[in-house]
Amino acid sequence: MLVSGLAVGVALGAVMQRGRFCVTGMMRDVFLQKKGRGLVALFIVIAVHAVGLAALTSLGVIAPEYRTFAPLAVIVGGLIFGLSIVLAGGCASGTWYRSAEGLVGSWFALVFYGLSAAAMKNGALSGFNDWMKQWDTGWTTLPETFGVSAWWFAIPLALATAYAAHFYLEQDAAAPKVTLDAPWYRKALHPYVAGAIIGVLGVVAWPLSAATGRNDGLGITTPTSHVTSYIVTGEAEYVNWGTLLVLGLFVGAFIAAKASGEFRVRVPDAVTSVRAIVGGIGMGVGASLAGGCTVGNGMVQTSLFSYQGWVALIFIAAGVYIGAKIWLKPSKAGVSPEDAGDLYTTDESVRSSHDAVHDSQEATPAFSFPVANGALAVQTKPKQACKALPLGGGRYKLDTLGAVCPFPLIEAKDAIAELDSGEALVIDFDCTQATESIPQWAADNGHSVKDFVQNQNAGWQITVVKDGAS
Repeated sequence: MLVSGLAVGVALGAVMQRGRFCVTGMMRDVFLQKKGRGLVALFIVIAVHAVGLAALTSLGVIAPEYRTFAPLAVIVGGLIFGLSIVLAGGCASGTWYRSAEGLVGSWFALVFYGLSAAAMKNGALSGFNDWMKQWDTGWTTLPETFGVSAWWFAIPLALATAYAAHFYLEQDAAAPKVTLDAPWYRKALHPYVAGAIIGVLGVVAWPLSAATGRNDGLGITTPTSHVTSYIVTGEAEYVNWGTLLVLGLFVGAFIAAKASGEFRVRVPDAVTSVRAIVGGIGMGVGASLAGGCTVGNGMVQTSLFSYQGWVALIFIAAGVYIGAKIWLKPSKAGVSPEDAGDLYTTDESVRSSHDAVHDSQEATPAFSFPVANGALAVQTKPKQACKALPLGGGRYKLDTLGAVCPFPLIEAKDAIAELDSGEALVIDFDCTQATESIPQWAADNGHSVKDFVQNQNAGWQITVVKDGAS
C-alpha cells in the first residue's frame, strides 16, 4: 500500500506544476495586487477537503485524530513560516515542484527546509520545539467546541467558496486575458480546476495513508524531514507513505515540466541563494512549531476546522504580508553597469543565457544557465531614469530573464508606469508563475496583450500595450 503514496504524489505534483499552485503567490497577490482571485483556489481545496473528509468520517471510513491547539507555537511558527516562504520564493509544496522545474534556488531552500524540520522534530532543536508547545489549550476543533457535526461548517464554507469562485469567473469572462499561444498541453491549468483536483486527491489520500498505519492526509513538512532523516541515518522507519508522497510530488512535477517545455536548470546569484537558504531554514522551523505548512495546516487542518489550522493560516498570511512589504520591491530605475556593483544586469542576463531572447525570438538550447536575482537591474533609456530599453516606434523592452517570481511582475508594473498610453512593453521572463500573473495583471488594469509566446524552454515573451490601446 505504500506505493499508493507515490501515485498520489505524482498526480499531486503534476497538478500543482500545471496549475502554478503555490499558496505563497496566492497570499502575496492579495497584498501586492489587491486581488483575492488566487486565494479562492486555496479555499476550493479546503472546501472540497472539508466535504470529503466529513463524508468519510460520517461513514466510518476514517477516524481523524484531532490535534490540540498550542497557541504560542502556532502563532510564532505561522509568522516565521510566512516570512520564510517569501524569502524562499515558494511554500513547502511550491518549493518541491519548483525544484522539479530546475530552479536551483529552490533546491537550496528544499535541502535546508528538510534539515531544519528534521532538527526540530527529531534532532538538536526538538527540545526547543517541545518547550514552545508546553502551553496547550487542549482545544481541538470548532465542531467539537460547539458540539455539532462538521457538516455545519463544511456546507456553508463550500457554498461561500462556490459564490466567490463564480464571482471571479464572471469578472474574468467580462475582461478575458490573452492566453499563451501554444498547444493545450503547454498551457497552464486553471487554478480553480487545479484546486478542485487537489482537494479530491486530499480526500483520497487519507484512507490510503491510514491503511498503512499513518492516520493523516496530505502533508509536506514531516515527510520532508523523514526524507532527510532517511538519507542521513538509513533507518527504514523513515520510509513511509508520506515520504513517498513528497518524492512522488517531485517526480510528477518534473514530468509535467518536461512535457510542457518548462524545465530548465536556472542558477541563482549569491543574494538569491542566501535568501533561499535562510527561507528554507525558517520554513522548517516555522512549520514544525505550527504543526504543519500551507498543506498540513492550510489545506488539511483547516478542512477539519481545527483551531491549529485556521490560526496557523491567519498568521502565515500575516508573515507573507510583512515579508512582501520588506523584500518585494522593484529595482531602482536608471542603474548603470558601473553603479550596479553586484546586481545582475540585463546585459549579463542575455550573455549568460547565450542570447536567450532576441527580437527575432530565436530558440535557445534546452539547458542554459541564466542567473536569478531577487533585486533586478535592467537596461535603461539613454540619459533617462527609465527601466525599459527603447526599441523604437513606441516599443520598449524589459528583460527579466533570471528574475524569480514575483519580480517579473513587480518590474513590469513599475516599468509600464513610465510609458505613455498606447506604448508597448515587451517583457522577457523565465518564471513559470509569471505566465499567469502578468496576463492577469494586464487584464485587470485595462492593458491589452498583443502577443504571448514561449520562445525557449522555460522562456516566454509577452507584449503589453498600456491602457488597452492597440
